[in-house]
Amino acid sequence: MNLAILIGVFVGGLAAGIPVAVTLGLASMCYLLAAGIPLVVMPQKMYAGIDVFVLLSIPGFILAGNLMNHGGITERIIRFANALVGWMRGGLGLSNVAGSMLFGGISGTAVADAASIGGVMIPGMKKAGYPADFSAAVTAASSTVGPIIPPSVPMIIVGSLSGISVGRMFIAGAVPGILLGLAMMVTTYIIAVRRNYPHQPWQGVLELGRAFMGAFWALAMTALIVGGLLSGMMTPTETAVVASVYAFIVGAFIYRDLKLKMVPKVLVDSAVSSAAILALVGFANVFGWILVSERIPQTVASAVLSVTENKFLVILLINLFLLFIGMFMETIAALIVLFVPLLTLAQGVGVDPLHFATFAVLNLMIGLTTPPVGVCLFICANIARLPLAPVVKAIAPFLLTNILVLLAVSYYPPLATWLPGLLFD
Repeated sequence: MNLAILIGVFVGGLAAGIPVAVTLGLASMCYLLAAGIPLVVMPQKMYAGIDVFVLLSIPGFILAGNLMNHGGITERIIRFANALVGWMRGGLGLSNVAGSMLFGGISGTAVADAASIGGVMIPGMKKAGYPADFSAAVTAASSTVGPIIPPSVPMIIVGSLSGISVGRMFIAGAVPGILLGLAMMVTTYIIAVRRNYPHQPWQGVLELGRAFMGAFWALAMTALIVGGLLSGMMTPTETAVVASVYAFIVGAFIYRDLKLKMVPKVLVDSAVSSAAILALVGFANVFGWILVSERIPQTVASAVLSVTENKFLVILLINLFLLFIGMFMETIAALIVLFVPLLTLAQGVGVDPLHFATFAVLNLMIGLTTPPVGVCLFICANIARLPLAPVVKAIAPFLLTNILVLLAVSYYPPLATWLPGLLFD
């Protein structure tokens, strides 16, 4: 009965459009009241959920991304991407995807990617003669690359939940992230050729060199982050702090687009974004503790394994479940609530935890572009000034491409485990 109240309030809150963090807290509080458990447990478990050293890297990476974005990073990355691939058919679409791959190595969040890249590329693509729905669709789809290519906020969350090395997870996402970006570029090119979308003239090696040098300091942040982790000189949290200092120096003194009077606003915006994520982590930790105390992970694993112990079928069932959940639930909340139960199930059939974490995060990133709760979909549709329906139709080929990459990563573990094994072992 108590568990029914928990699930009922949670589902009802989501259906009513209440924010996920509030829904998790409300459902947990109702369960505690019904079970006669003192409410003092709630702040205790919330604090325990966020009292994890690695979670301190989230504000650091968010601040670094915001500093670089306000410091002229977006325009320079787009210019470099455009000089690199803009001459091909559908060049601005290809530049959009390439820009997201490069920007993803800095921001670590899909929403930041969609808003920053989309704010520049969608109006530019429309002006160049691309359909508004295609412009919004390619931007939304490519934004999912951001949290796969390191750094990645969702992977930090998963590391704090499972004890998997965040550094290993960052590196595990590199190959799937690049594969995802390249697959979307192929899809963009095929669509562009079939529909005869425009392309720009080749701008020459000189412009490519100038664009690269203009974006060099921005792109070097990715090398700083990955290099710090691989060398063992810095933890993810320390890397985030160093990245923030680096972003400030580059934006204020090298690019000189980041004015000192802008810094307080950037700090406040970063603090608000970080607080929202950590509040979600805290409430979700209470919810997750209740599920564990009710033995839900073991029950789910036993129920599925009683039907089949076939590793390939279990992976397929997990993927289908996460794709469905991703349509309705925010990524971080879904990871906190579902990751541990599903990891228990996956390990029961011999799936490596690092491999599982990689395709689970990739799976839920796809959910950011699926209706009815695809956040990136809404952002890009809003920038393009379109209703959601035409953007959903236009993004269908990209969703198919992303799902094919997901299946490849799910069923061929070396795509996720080879590079971490090579660099860390």
